[in-house]
Amino acid sequence: MKKIYILIALLAITATACKKSYIDLNPEDSYTGANFYITADQFKQAVIAAYAPLRDVLVNDYFTSEMRSDNTIYQPYPSNRGTAYIYRENISDFTNTSTNDYANAVWQHCYTGISRTNIVIERLAASTTIDAATKAPIDGQAKFLRAWYYFKLVRLYGGVPLFLKEVKKADDAFLARSTPEEIYNQIIADAKDAISELAAPAKFPQTGEATKGSATMLLADVYITQKKWADAETLLTTLAGMGYGLNADYANAFVPTNKNSKESLFEIQYLEGLDATSTPNVISFYFLPRSTNTSIITVTAVNNSSTGGWNTPTQDLINTYEPGDKRLDASIGIVEGAYNASDLFVYSAKKSVIGYVPAAGKIGVPYIKKYEHGLNFNTGSNDNFPIYRYADALLLLAEAKNEQGKSPLTELNTVRARAGLAATTATDQASLRDVILHERRVELAFENHRWHDLTRSGKAIEVMNAFGAALKQQVSYLSPDAYTVTANKLLFPIPQPEVDLNPGKMVQNPGY
Repeated sequence: MKKIYILIALLAITATACKKSYIDLNPEDSYTGANFYITADQFKQAVIAAYAPLRDVLVNDYFTSEMRSDNTIYQPYPSNRGTAYIYRENISDFTNTSTNDYANAVWQHCYTGISRTNIVIERLAASTTIDAATKAPIDGQAKFLRAWYYFKLVRLYGGVPLFLKEVKKADDAFLARSTPEEIYNQIIADAKDAISELAAPAKFPQTGEATKGSATMLLADVYITQKKWADAETLLTTLAGMGYGLNADYANAFVPTNKNSKESLFEIQYLEGLDATSTPNVISFYFLPRSTNTSIITVTAVNNSSTGGWNTPTQDLINTYEPGDKRLDASIGIVEGAYNASDLFVYSAKKSVIGYVPAAGKIGVPYIKKYEHGLNFNTGSNDNFPIYRYADALLLLAEAKNEQGKSPLTELNTVRARAGLAATTATDQASLRDVILHERRVELAFENHRWHDLTRSGKAIEVMNAFGAALKQQVSYLSPDAYTVTANKLLFPIPQPEVDLNPGKMVQNPGY
């Protein structure tokens, strides 16, 4: 019992969405602090362990960064009103509270990654047996990851506790919230170190490890968020010289045979299979309508009745694609069928979203096609998940140029041309600002960028209230207080367990 209380005090982290547990500060493949973190191979293993929480963040972040936007909604499940379903619906509806396990899980998993990076960074710096050249890429990867985890946290929650050292005693675990400015300063420092320590890709496909390009893109994204347009432009213009570029076809960025391609700046790695070394991607099952048999999409019969129904593309998003935009068919498909008495969907056909008209007596439910490749196992697919792509970099560069009064047309129209679209006819800065935001919406749909784009552009309240008002006219399952978006709701609440464990220092965000 004493050990449990020590862990609680040390970690001060919320419970996961699926089970109540606390973070192990040491990577899962470590032995003890005395006999690990000695050789270069051990440090490489430790930094691999710091990548692992990215998958856990992803399993919850589509609620907080995609379903929080006008891109996706959920399939209602009136037959099951369990807490797990209600909590996830509440995030989409803007009715979540500080006890919502699914929002809180993003906090927990980011801090899992941070705790692992802190151990690597601190112990690597103290090592006297590893030379500087060997240390550099390990330290660079750890600092890139720490910066990314904190960037996710500060955008979702605002100021958070800034842990930069390994937590070795209980008193070290109870930090007050740092200001957003302090968090951003640390993110920038880590990203700059990562840029200086990491190499550009030696070849394509890449290994999947963070590179100089990954860190450059992260820092540029931070600068865009801070409206440091010139600094972002300087960074983004270096990426082409590192060998990055667009794939010929939009869909090629997502197929497993093209993982870590020249378009990939950083992606979460997965490996399908049935053996113990496999790490299959399960999210595609979550994004399909819940059913007892998904075989029309997944080849093998999968029962996702307890996991599916989330991140459903909205008609609002489908309508915003321009005629002839190749990205629509590559991103979204239609499952046709009908709901049974248990509110489960009985699939009858797979249809194209282009010009779709339901067959008589059938319903068409949109689903995300980007990550459906190779769903031949009921354990998951071989699809990686993109964090940063070169198309994203081009659109950020277009934005940075436009905000400085420069022409963004080269970068903007390069992205549009690949999608099969003509060059934009917009010419003034305000119109181009809207065009760029639209391009980011359709180019990066379902890649967990939309909510962040809306908040940093200052359009989240306007867009989401209008979207919610329209959605309430289309569906009957939303509560009256759903999609009542105020300035307070631009941030998520600090997880209540964190407030309870650290009273006085962990101050709750306004409005919760």
